[in-house]
Amino acid sequence: MNVVGLILGGGTGSRLQPLTQERSKPAVPIAGKYRLVDIPISNCINSGIRQIFLLTQFNSVSLHQHIATTFQFDQFGGGHVRILAAEKTPDSEGWFQGTADAVRRSMRYFMDDHPDIVVILSGDQLYRMDLQDVIESHMANGADLTISTKPVGREDAASLGIMKVNKKGRIIRFTEKPGDTALLDELRAPLYDDERFLASMGIYVFNMDVLKRLLLESDAVDFGKHIIPGAIESDKVFSYIFDDYWEDIGTIRSFWAANLGLTDRLPSFSFYEMSAPIYTRMRYLPPSKINQCDLSRCLLSEGCIISAKRIDHAVIGLRALVGEGSEIVDSIIMGADDYEHGEVAHESGVPLGIGENCVIKQTIVDKNVRIGDGVVISPEGKPDNVVSDLYWIRDGIMVIPKNTVIPTGTVL
Repeated sequence: MNVVGLILGGGTGSRLQPLTQERSKPAVPIAGKYRLVDIPISNCINSGIRQIFLLTQFNSVSLHQHIATTFQFDQFGGGHVRILAAEKTPDSEGWFQGTADAVRRSMRYFMDDHPDIVVILSGDQLYRMDLQDVIESHMANGADLTISTKPVGREDAASLGIMKVNKKGRIIRFTEKPGDTALLDELRAPLYDDERFLASMGIYVFNMDVLKRLLLESDAVDFGKHIIPGAIESDKVFSYIFDDYWEDIGTIRSFWAANLGLTDRLPSFSFYEMSAPIYTRMRYLPPSKINQCDLSRCLLSEGCIISAKRIDHAVIGLRALVGEGSEIVDSIIMGADDYEHGEVAHESGVPLGIGENCVIKQTIVDKNVRIGDGVVISPEGKPDNVVSDLYWIRDGIMVIPKNTVIPTGTVL
């Protein structure tokens, strides 16, 4: 079977702001050295899918740069990762209006690869999946569409798209965000003794002819809200149950928690699985240098220079600089895009990185931030949903936006 992978770049990413003010959601860094988009692309490559298209439209410059410098296939093995951006054509005027609209308007490009099967993935999830297992299940069931589902508890199910299946695994009902109501009780999965529900992961395997028909016979703009409910009535739609780690990185809190979860002694998701590695850009950075520091539960990326007093339960990104006496706890430091050599050229006079004797707690520090000496940063005692020139607070997490300068002695 000829298989094409489509990765949906998502919308504006408003719930992830300010991390998405200057970049698209798939370009947001994760685990210190990766980008979110590396996850679905690597899942495709590890599953033997090498014809990959990335559909995007918002703040896509950094995403284009990352893809262009990272995923280059050799001429003998073949394959590609191509970006399909929203464009104005005689048939369409503006932005993609939804997930289905994005695929419909991009179809003429990926049809050139003559796919039999199209695998549609999200660009902002953390998981590892052998997509060939899903395709084999799809073929064995004689399905027109297979939807990957994740067993979840009642609390999570209330805000997700929930599938009801029959004994053969065929989906017979779909409800988007049923809430904690009597309707949710009707959607309980009978496969489990405890109370479990099958939530859509937003991962779809379509027969190409079925996908083409569903998209061209309708002007519906979204898969979850429009295309999938209609397909359940007209086509053979099956569930593929994925009972492993999967996290939708949709909010600041989920982003913060997923990153710090990687610092656990035995994390639920591991980047150390070499049978199915996560690929990213090769940067040829020097090893990180630890002058002094009490380090625990920490991911430390390449090219860092650390002279801190203590770093606990933290993710430290590329080229991060942390001065003497500083403490970082329960935080993500994204690092920098380059080093600063010689005298500080920036007009503020504050060097790139984190200065001396700083305290940073429960905070995400985006790239290229300049923090002076003696700065204290913490969301403790502050209201939620605060937006200022120096910081945001979202979901109880302090976020310092990219390129921000925080003067010496500042207490936030």
